[in-house]
Amino acid sequence: MALFIRNDSGRKSGKISNRLALLFADLRAFGIFVRTYAKYRIYKIFSWFEKFKDKLVDVLYMQRGKYTKPFLHFGTIGLTFLMVTLGPSFLSKSDSEGQQKVLASPILSTATAAAPDFYTSQAEEVRQYRGGEIISHIVSDGETISSIAERYGLRPSTILWENNLTDKSKIKPGQELSILPVDGVRHKVGRGETIYSIGKKYGLDGSQVQMIVDYPFNEFLNDETFELVVGQYLMVPEGEKAEVKLPSSYTGATKYGSLTPDAGTVSALGSFIWPASGGITQGYSFFHKAIDIANRAAGPILAADAGVVTTAGWVDSSGYGNRVVVDHGNGYVTLYAHLSTVQVVAGQRVKRGDVLGQMGSTGRSTGTHLHFELRQGGALLNPLSFLK
Repeated sequence: MALFIRNDSGRKSGKISNRLALLFADLRAFGIFVRTYAKYRIYKIFSWFEKFKDKLVDVLYMQRGKYTKPFLHFGTIGLTFLMVTLGPSFLSKSDSEGQQKVLASPILSTATAAAPDFYTSQAEEVRQYRGGEIISHIVSDGETISSIAERYGLRPSTILWENNLTDKSKIKPGQELSILPVDGVRHKVGRGETIYSIGKKYGLDGSQVQMIVDYPFNEFLNDETFELVVGQYLMVPEGEKAEVKLPSSYTGATKYGSLTPDAGTVSALGSFIWPASGGITQGYSFFHKAIDIANRAAGPILAADAGVVTTAGWVDSSGYGNRVVVDHGNGYVTLYAHLSTVQVVAGQRVKRGDVLGQMGSTGRSTGTHLHFELRQGGALLNPLSFLK
């Protein structure tokens, strides 16, 4: 009897093992089926998606440009709506902030009169923000030509010339005066005139005519030949009308008459030497953040300090023509433009006083001269503050 029970339990154990084996086999087969089915379905889905995408792209390609105008029209209407509804609030806020800044900032001159609301603490930036605009000034009680000129950071002669006045003219309250953005003369171009004849008329020599070209708000029919249109107005920075006497109160002398010292070969000392010999024909201003040194005999262009040449030659159409750029490794970079000949190559190391090339008139230039820039961290500095 005991033996029969043992055999029966063995048979039961064997049946359970067989059932488990069949169960695992079924699960494995089911898993294989699910995996195969999923791969098949995913493939079908992606295949359908690719076909749909191709058809959509074909339709869009065939219909390209059809909805461009409606899109632009609706976009313009939407932007206009936003400007009309939200613009006034932003403008009023910016105007109030600008007025607060003006009131908090000192004006350029030493005059105690209130400056115009466009004035800031830097004359160059003020002129730049004016965008070359000629503004009208209404004379107030007690104002004189000198006080008005001081307020706008100009010379009295500039206001006299623009308004056809002399140093003996009297101005009255309520009188309207035209105020130029920079010192000089505004000229209406006549038949047959060129920038050279206009420059000569107002006391600029051949190399100083470059100031007329560099002034950013002067326009030309051709930027290469500087062709003018009869009747257009041209600003002549630093120009002077010979027929009008300067006011007796004005004692300032032009800053473009001094000669630069000869630049010799010297050892690098961490400061800058003059890069060329000649006269300074154009100084540093908001529209010309460099100095121009002209010499009729041309001559060599020297490295103002030791460094590595990063650019050499006529590399683009920026107007520099042949130029050399030297990185001095201490945050300063110098640029030498309009060279007739370049005598260094990019990557070359130069010491202070080495010859970089010869003075010329390549690029956007009106005569033989050197355009010299001094940069620090991308900002253009006044070279006259650094040259020894």
